[in-house]
Amino acid sequence: MTTVNPWVALPDGLPDPSHTRRLRAAHEALVTRSGPTVPDQVRAVVWDSWRRSLGSGVDPDGKAPPVDLLDDELLAYRAAHPLAPVLPVIRRLLVEDAEADRMIVAITDADGRMLWVEGDRQLRARAEAMHFVEGARWAEEVAGTNAPGTALALDHAVQIYGSEHYRRPVQPWSCSAAPVHHPVTGVLLGAIDVTGGDHVASPQVLTLVRATVAAVEAELRWLHREDAARRVTPAPRPPARPVPRLEVLGRDRARLVLPSASGPAELSLRHSELLVLLAEAAAGSGGRTAEQLAAECHAGDAAAVTVRAELSRLRRLVGASLLGSRPYRLTGPLETDLDQVRRLLARGAVGQALERYPGAVLPRSSAPGVVAARDRLTASLRQAVLAARRPELLLRYTRLPEAQGDAAVWQACLETLPPGAPSRPAVAAHLHRLRRAARAPVQQGPPQGPRPPHPSQAQGGALDGAV
Repeated sequence: MTTVNPWVALPDGLPDPSHTRRLRAAHEALVTRSGPTVPDQVRAVVWDSWRRSLGSGVDPDGKAPPVDLLDDELLAYRAAHPLAPVLPVIRRLLVEDAEADRMIVAITDADGRMLWVEGDRQLRARAEAMHFVEGARWAEEVAGTNAPGTALALDHAVQIYGSEHYRRPVQPWSCSAAPVHHPVTGVLLGAIDVTGGDHVASPQVLTLVRATVAAVEAELRWLHREDAARRVTPAPRPPARPVPRLEVLGRDRARLVLPSASGPAELSLRHSELLVLLAEAAAGSGGRTAEQLAAECHAGDAAAVTVRAELSRLRRLVGASLLGSRPYRLTGPLETDLDQVRRLLARGAVGQALERYPGAVLPRSSAPGVVAARDRLTASLRQAVLAARRPELLLRYTRLPEAQGDAAVWQACLETLPPGAPSRPAVAAHLHRLRRAARAPVQQGPPQGPRPPHPSQAQGGALDGAV
């Protein structure tokens, strides 16, 4: 005899209209207090959850669950949440196929607050009407019987089929969820939920969710071991020597901070270009001859003697301990903000890279070597932001000068923003202006009128921190 799994909503994987009618009748009898104590057509796990919902004062027809976290507060909270580092695992196992499978994937904290809601866009737009959105709290005591809330309440994987939901506005949906624990401490971290149509209540979907939880907890265990290894006290080391720092991002002229100087020095544009070129050479094949630097500094012909004179003046300014000759090269370490952003991008830390990127490399420079370094970094950052598909990163990127006319970036930003986001109208309007300008005939002579403001200014700052 086959044992029925009490946590599975549809053991055969198919809904039964008569079963749905019996569930609704039992639900009506409970909320009107006119039915049997325990009807046999309702699973015990669902009946007990209904009674808890009733006892908590949840209105079966009342308003949607509250939204506890918004905008910057939501972004900061979930960035610090223990499940943030394992998002790539969840996206790979569940979210990548969610649109094809007509599903929404939600990740909650231990209190039932939705931290990430991803997957099928059309379903997410429909689910917004019942506040199934990031920042909303779906704990059982406020949202009634639902898979993530009940899974957290019982600390067990569970499915809730359509009419098994306590609140009637949620009954067109089915969901499967499982709690996630820290594999070392055992602390409940949250839940992973899949929501959609009747097919989500099949045994196969619950198995998929539980397998994803197992993979997430395995990844958390590995991250814990790595963190513990980093915390091992290393052998005492001699104090690190301060390293000179060159700042060139978003600056017309570089700022050089030397440990031996009393304060930072602002270099001339030519000295700024030369130090950038030598720093790029140090990361590659080594030094440069005067002739090579002349070619990288000037678009046309340039005398090497002019470059030698500039390098002689630069060497007196920064010292022989940093700049050597024959060939011209850096003789000591030089930290640049350009290198810092590149390292963050190489690690996949796109948000941190964007925070440390105030603008392009020496934007006023026309030196071919500097232009090439500028273009490489700009292209790498743009590609990383587009690949991340995160609305808060795309919004921040649109505030950079190089993004103002980039229709592909604004289109990606519009596609990732939730339909109700405060910044969405401004993004759509700016994208419309870009497309209209692309269709317009080329204007002869100087442009007429002032440059249009960035949408964050035109809309009273609606883009600043608002997703």
